[in-house]
Amino acid sequence: MGKPQRKRERGSPDADADADAEIDPETEILPSKQMSSPVAAPLPLPQDDKDIMPLLQNLQFEARSSRDFAWYDIHTFLAHRATNAGELEVRVRYADFGADEDEWVNVKKAVRVRSIPLESSECMKVHAGDLVLCFREGSNEAVHYDAHVMKIERKLHDVRGCRCLFVVKYDHDNTEEKVHLSRLCRRPKF
Repeated sequence: MGKPQRKRERGSPDADADADAEIDPETEILPSKQMSSPVAAPLPLPQDDKDIMPLLQNLQFEARSSRDFAWYDIHTFLAHRATNAGELEVRVRYADFGADEDEWVNVKKAVRVRSIPLESSECMKVHAGDLVLCFREGSNEAVHYDAHVMKIERKLHDVRGCRCLFVVKYDHDNTEEKVHLSRLCRRPKF
């Protein structure tokens, strides 16, 4: 897909909201609805529940591209449709990418609440077996992939922060790599 490194900072770049909708003759197209933001609509909650419920209007999402199996922040949900098999798909525009990179993704399999970058003080929250989002930089790619933590080499922290090493195994190709905490994002828990 040739996408640049995914930015983990919060912010919304200017992006053209027009979608070049592709119609697949093998899918049953529902009336599409263009949404201006990947933010969920606020739900009316009883006053007592507001403190215990996550702030739904502040949710941000990421999607796994079918082109390279990497996860990218979603800037905008452009349209939705149901396939003949009854699966819901959405057309997304990725943050920091143009309309030429828009794609249809399966909601159940490839859209989720955005992963959270870990701070140096949070290394003790990561355990062997955890699913994480790991930044991987190669000769022609710099993207985020799902990985599982296989082993952790705990080290003393210094003024630079966490010095621990995490052995991760990437889900898409089963390769292992030793990485520092700064390359990991955790999955949110509700």
